[in-house]
Amino acid sequence: MPPFQIVSDFRATGDQPQAIDKLVEGLVRGYKHQTLLGVTGSGKTFTMANVVERLQKPTLVISHNKTLAAQLYTEFKEFLPNNAVEYFVSYYDYYQPEAYIPHTDTYIEKETDINEEIDKLRHAATRALFDRRDVVIV
Repeated sequence: MPPFQIVSDFRATGDQPQAIDKLVEGLVRGYKHQTLLGVTGSGKTFTMANVVERLQKPTLVISHNKTLAAQLYTEFKEFLPNNAVEYFVSYYDYYQPEAYIPHTDTYIEKETDINEEIDKLRHAATRALFDRRDVVIV
């Protein structure tokens, strides 16, 4: 498997080299929590790609919504094109859980709409974890 290696015309600049060093140091020391702060467009994803490259460990990137997850996936794939950057988010385009309304004795059945393309990407992500060590899952 190829090692994690960034392919980019960008280089870490400004506060990024120090942030990369501090984050790597914290991970090596076993810190459970660290925070990288930056305004939109400041290079947080690039900074994290550098952390991944430096540590050479499989990585899970967590996002609070699918829109940001898709953006992170695209950017990590660009920065790490020779590595297994995979996408693992909920495959539901729509999900309405089952419900019961006691005062009308009404049962509402669960409704779902599964996105088949996202389901395939989830399977690819799972497979990559078994087959490779150079994996980033978003």
